[in-house]
Amino acid sequence: MQMRLDSEIIPSPLNYIGGKFKLLPQILPLFPKFSGAFVDLFCGGCNVGINITASKVILNDTNENLLYLYNTFRNMEKDVMLEMIEGIIDKYGLSRSDIHGYEYYGCESSKGLGKYNKEPYLKLREDFNEHTNLSYYYYAMLYVLIVYSFNNQIRFNSSGKFNLPVGKRDYNTKMQEKLSDFIDRLQERNFVITSTDFEKFNLDEYGTNDFIYADPPYLITCATYNEQGGWNEDKERALHAFLDKADKQNIRFALSNVLRSKGKENQLLIDWAEKNDKYRVIPLDYSYSNSNYQTKDKTSVSEEVLIVNYE
Repeated sequence: MQMRLDSEIIPSPLNYIGGKFKLLPQILPLFPKFSGAFVDLFCGGCNVGINITASKVILNDTNENLLYLYNTFRNMEKDVMLEMIEGIIDKYGLSRSDIHGYEYYGCESSKGLGKYNKEPYLKLREDFNEHTNLSYYYYAMLYVLIVYSFNNQIRFNSSGKFNLPVGKRDYNTKMQEKLSDFIDRLQERNFVITSTDFEKFNLDEYGTNDFIYADPPYLITCATYNEQGGWNEDKERALHAFLDKADKQNIRFALSNVLRSKGKENQLLIDWAEKNDKYRVIPLDYSYSNSNYQTKDKTSVSEEVLIVNYE
C-alpha cells in the first residue's frame, strides 16, 4: 500500500506548539511514494502522522502523557469517550458556549470565557494532578484540561504536574468536530503508538520501502518543549547522526526545521545540510505565522525548511 494524499486533511484536536497543519498542503506533496511504514518520529500533535495513509504509521513521541491520551482516543468507543468528556465538563461546572452562548456566562466573545472558567478549571487541574489512577477517565480529564487551558496547549512542570493557566475558549463546536474526526481517523487506520527517544529508535527494523518524517524541537526557538533543557546542541547533533545513519541504510527521510528565526541562526543545521550533497533544503512559505520565506526582514521571520535525502 502506498501513502495516499487523497483523503481529507484533518487538524489535531491539540494546539501543539510547532504544529504543521497549515503547512501540510506544502509538505505532504513533497513526500515520496513508499510501500512500507511511515515513521512520525516526533509526532507531537500528530498533524502530519494522522493525515498519512500507509501500511503502518508509527506515531512516536517521548511525551508519554500525550501518547496515552492518543491510546485512550483509539481504544475507547467514541460515544463513550465523548460522554465522559461532557460529564467531566458538567461535573466541574465549566462553560459550554455551544449550548448557552457567551452572555449566559456574563462574558464577551472577544474577551473569552476565562473569567468564568478560572475557578472550576483550577479545581479540575488540582484534582487531575492529585489523581493516581491512570485510567481512561484520567486521560479524559487531561483532554478537558487541554481544551480549557491557555491556547489549548499541554504542559507539565518538572514535578509532573499540569501547570497551564485557564484559557479563553471552551468545548465549542469546532473543538468537538476536531476531536470527533481525530478519533475516527485513529480508529480506522493502522497506527502504532510508541514512546521512544529517537536515539534509541531501532533503525534496523526499517529499510528502503519505509519513510521517516522528523519534526524535532527547534534549537533556536523558544517553546514549552524547550523548557527544562529539553533540546540542546548535543541533541541536535545526535539527530543529525541518526538521519545520516538512516541515509546510509537507504531509508528516505524528511526533516522539518528552521534555518534562521528572529535574528538567530542554526549553524549546526546549515553545516550539516551542506556537507552531504545528497540532501536538499526546500524552503517553505511560513504563512501560518503571518510571515513569508521571501520577506526581506530576516530578523522577524522564520526560514522554515524541509530537508530531504531524495530527489
